[in-house]
Amino acid sequence: MSKKKNEFRPDDFVVYPAHGVGKIVSIEEQEVAGMSLELFVISFEKDKMTLRVPTHKATEAGLRSLSSPDVVAHAMKTLKGKAKVKKAMWSRRAQEYEQKINSGDLIAIAEVVRDLHRADDQREQSYSERQLYEAALERLIREIAAVSGNDETAAAREIDGVLGARAAAA
Repeated sequence: MSKKKNEFRPDDFVVYPAHGVGKIVSIEEQEVAGMSLELFVISFEKDKMTLRVPTHKATEAGLRSLSSPDVVAHAMKTLKGKAKVKKAMWSRRAQEYEQKINSGDLIAIAEVVRDLHRADDQREQSYSERQLYEAALERLIREIAAVSGNDETAAAREIDGVLGARAAAA
């Protein structure tokens, strides 16, 4: 067993790469295939989903604490940057965006939001672009809200402000 087993406790907010911010509701023992397993029970309220992750595999699975305020500040700075859109085919770019979103890395998620954000006067987004943008934006909003202790509306306004200012400066 890893020594970091009890790094997380009930009521901690954590980030699970494939699902974003969740809250550990409990740590329970469960018998699986005749073996006793200790599991983190993580609730993703917005998605009405509960995930059970073996405590000894949590770090391997990418479970992590919320980002530090420094990382959040870096993510916000990333949003201010110029969109970097590669000339690769959309299917290839979409795959890269998806990987960044599911990495659970806040900076990578901010890059996706920055690169797919459209100002009102820009061309329409395709359905798949919009889906990826909204998925990344939602992850960003949830983690920033959880880190700052604000609600998601306040976090969304903060992000909109940054993206709006960037569009106005362009």
